[in-house]
Amino acid sequence: MNDQRQGKVPSVHDVARIADVSIGTVSRVINDSPGVKPATRQRVLAAIDELDYSPNLIARSMTSKRTGSIGVIVPFFTRPFFMEVLRAVEVTITQAGRELVLYNVQTNDQCDSYFRKLPKQRKVDGLLVISIFPDDAAAAGFKHAGMPVVLVDAYHPLLTSLVVDNIEGAYQAVKSLIEHGHRRIGFINGIIEGDFRFNRANDRLIGLHRAFGEAALLFEPELVLTAEWDRQGGRRAALQLLTRADRPTAIFAASDMHAIGVLEAARSLNIAVPTDLSLIGYDGIELSEIMELSTVQQPMKYMGELGVQKLIAQIEGSADGGSPPELIRLQPSLMMRRTITTLPPLNEATNT
Repeated sequence: MNDQRQGKVPSVHDVARIADVSIGTVSRVINDSPGVKPATRQRVLAAIDELDYSPNLIARSMTSKRTGSIGVIVPFFTRPFFMEVLRAVEVTITQAGRELVLYNVQTNDQCDSYFRKLPKQRKVDGLLVISIFPDDAAAAGFKHAGMPVVLVDAYHPLLTSLVVDNIEGAYQAVKSLIEHGHRRIGFINGIIEGDFRFNRANDRLIGLHRAFGEAALLFEPELVLTAEWDRQGGRRAALQLLTRADRPTAIFAASDMHAIGVLEAARSLNIAVPTDLSLIGYDGIELSEIMELSTVQQPMKYMGELGVQKLIAQIEGSADGGSPPELIRLQPSLMMRRTITTLPPLNEATNT
């Protein structure tokens, strides 16, 4: 079955890959230029026939001064949240007949280098930046170079940005715990990253305060801990909370990986979940469903798909100057599973 019947529009890169030649060789075959060996020419023509590709489309790609590639910059792509967003990104890019070039960021210096060099090198037609906040200089550099850029899970006013309403997500999680009778609620937040004005950790703390204020509950700072965004950080923080004499009856974790660390800590202390401890995570990664973890589900698949669609629209419209940047705010949803239970009425008095 050819690529078009599978829903993918073949690219010039596909022709070159199947024929095992360079893009320049494909161009010479399409334009009937001399200097191509008969056997090579036959391979290219066979690849075009196999893909059911229109030579006019190939010719246009040769003269468009575009690479047919989209760059994706992502930090620590081994983390489950990033992997699930990337999965949708890869599928959408492939279906659009383009190639993905992945730039994994491990340090701030590496990120700054990519932001500085990629718009000048033009190895890709546009950049999708995941969970990284460009500073003003980087954002201005993208605009000056005419580089199409879309941010996913990050924000800058000069760039189209897709974000999740983390304040609402955290509010719904904590509100649910309160509605289930919990009054001593621990919160394990992630470390602050990026722009404080638009920060997922800060927003989730705001959501907790909002739910507490609405329920007229006293905020207890000692029940709020900050940890690295991983399972080990969640476990260490949970051990601190769960070994207190007045330990919380519920914990809201700012990520599902934090929440998995909480489950490990509770098991090591012989604290049963949800009988003795209710727990809600955040992200909605695939592992949370397997473990039946209550969580705030981020629309990760849609974030990846929409980010690519917005970027391709920018690339196609770049010759016309493009459109003004958008701020697209997506809504999370609360997924109630087996890690939350209702406290009996008798406990309500002892927890206030």
